[in-house]
Amino acid sequence: METLDLLSQGFGLVLQPLNIALIIGGCALGLFIGAMPGLGSVNGVAILLPMTFLVPPAGAIIFLAAIYYGAMYGGAISSIMLGIPGASTAVATTFDGRPMALKGEADRALITAAGASFIGGTISVILFTLFAPPLAEVALAFGTAEEFALMMLAFATFVGLGGDDIPKTFFSIFIGLALSAVGLDIISGEPRLIFGDLPGFFHGINFLVLAIGIYGIGEILWTIESSGGKVTISQANITVRRIMDNLRGLASSAKAIIMGSFLGYFVGILPAAGATPGSIMAYGVAKTISKDPDSFGKGNVDGVAAPEAANNAASTGSMLPMLTLGIPGSPTTAILLGGMVIWGLEPGPMLFVDHQDFVWALIASLYVANVFALLINLLFIPGFVSVLRMPFTILAPIIFVLCVIGGYAPTQSMHDVWLMLVFGVVGYLMRKLDYPMAPAVLAIVLGPLAETSMRQSLLISDGSFMIFFSRPISGPIMLVAIALFLLPLIKRLRERGGRTT
Repeated sequence: METLDLLSQGFGLVLQPLNIALIIGGCALGLFIGAMPGLGSVNGVAILLPMTFLVPPAGAIIFLAAIYYGAMYGGAISSIMLGIPGASTAVATTFDGRPMALKGEADRALITAAGASFIGGTISVILFTLFAPPLAEVALAFGTAEEFALMMLAFATFVGLGGDDIPKTFFSIFIGLALSAVGLDIISGEPRLIFGDLPGFFHGINFLVLAIGIYGIGEILWTIESSGGKVTISQANITVRRIMDNLRGLASSAKAIIMGSFLGYFVGILPAAGATPGSIMAYGVAKTISKDPDSFGKGNVDGVAAPEAANNAASTGSMLPMLTLGIPGSPTTAILLGGMVIWGLEPGPMLFVDHQDFVWALIASLYVANVFALLINLLFIPGFVSVLRMPFTILAPIIFVLCVIGGYAPTQSMHDVWLMLVFGVVGYLMRKLDYPMAPAVLAIVLGPLAETSMRQSLLISDGSFMIFFSRPISGPIMLVAIALFLLPLIKRLRERGGRTT
């Protein structure tokens, strides 16, 4: 009962006119920030942080949290409509969202993304409200060995993303891992894989540069070639009746949404994990448990529902270690953490005691922001769908300009723009030669996280790999990951055995 009383007090503060206006404004801004390739929630929150000094601390964190929530919704828009991930959290949505849009089901993909995001956000906020202290202890039990084991489990799900051609899938993963190692060594600081000593490679290869090149530029080149110069305009229609039918159709993806919500929230609470690994793993698990795994990557609605539920749930989960432990759970919450320190609020266990009104107002604002983000998203869906009615001769240059902006924005370096164009050609060739692109893109996201946790663990254990198997949490996770890696090989051997008999 005490929790409900505190939550009701938080709603009392949140429902004041100023805070409601901040939530609506934050959700709307976040929606368009998330939809714009190259921006994402990190840049959006960082850019708008100075504006928050005009309002009280509680209003400031409510506004920034609403931007964060809105950006999680918005990332799916460019992934589905243009095939360009707005941020790393939305890359898994591209795999099935874009094929759905090309088949004239853009409205279904967008509504599924919005509905799954709402359900994932709601489940995660309820878990946050009821189980914050014990979940914080679980997050604290995850050390570097456990983080590496979790990354290995994520890599194991990649094998399912590449279809039946396992060698090509592994090749794609290894290419992604090699590209993720470009830059400065994380321990010695020595440069590695600096091609031709080009200074632009010293900061590594930005994930968005790779993703935008492969899925944006590569998609344009593939569309031009495959259409033979005659590109048909997508017959995208949208009516109120179709919106309601698609909302009711969310029931068919209930299993994927609930799985993505819980998995995303759990991964989100782990310090320094964030929403990207959660959405990636949710996509892989959704394909694994699906009755029709072969349809993934070709327009399966569960391939949109699972990652969207996961990234919204993870965005809420990443706030838990920030508030209870003072450890940011994602890059965006790291900026929120800095803002809290500036406002004179010290994150940690005592925050729930010394600043109860602030904490519960933030939690209540997540419920309200989730509702407004859904309504704003649904309101703009007809406008988003109308983009697909544009002739390809107009749409292709717009996509190209957005790709260039997205490639330039993260580092503001022309080196990354040229690199993005190169990756566009590589993406086109991979598609032409039937190599899966998803594992390469996802490997470059998780590669640095896996390397950091592995090397730190080996330093702790004096170089012994047994640290990953001897610990009570990391051991079982590693065994499951190894089993998933071996599963395709076992299936192949069984098939060969069946043929010979």
